[in-house]
Amino acid sequence: MWQNFCGWLLKRAGWRIDGDLPSIPKFLLIGAPHTSNWDFVVCIIARFALGLEIKFLGKHQLFKPPFGWIFRALGGYPVVRHQRGNVVQDAVDLFDRHEKFVLGLAPEGTRKHVGHWRSGFYHIALGAKVPLVLLGLDFGNRRLCLSEPMYLTGDRSTDAAAIEAFFKPIQGKKHQPIPKGLGWDD
Repeated sequence: MWQNFCGWLLKRAGWRIDGDLPSIPKFLLIGAPHTSNWDFVVCIIARFALGLEIKFLGKHQLFKPPFGWIFRALGGYPVVRHQRGNVVQDAVDLFDRHEKFVLGLAPEGTRKHVGHWRSGFYHIALGAKVPLVLLGLDFGNRRLCLSEPMYLTGDRSTDAAAIEAFFKPIQGKKHQPIPKGLGWDD
């Protein structure tokens, strides 16, 4: 019933989902562009509409009282971004510990405009040996665009070009172009 309600809510708000979720037990879902707090709202509603059990990493401030329990209940894991640690290996370990696991990330790591995407998602996918599924948050056309699973080659420039090509036509809530080559220095 909740799934039907969330599907109705998305449609009522004028959104549609283009593409299908893969029927594989593990993948890394990359949602972009992340330019607004509305991205999270739309994605949570879509998550329930699709019946997807998904986990996500979020800045640790979101997990403090009084609302922290909500983010944990929605599948969140807090990350202290300024503290040294190995978030990539921790995420790989999460994949290793579960037979079925989907992790969602915003590759920019922030809503602000950035000149490059963080490469952690790339290293997580390679380390966990899971494909990426790209999710375009197209506010201009009110579409959530899902890609087919993308198995990374390990060649960053080739993989970055494929990822960039998928996201290039996607228009975030605030216009922020995808950095060429994802802004990675090879």
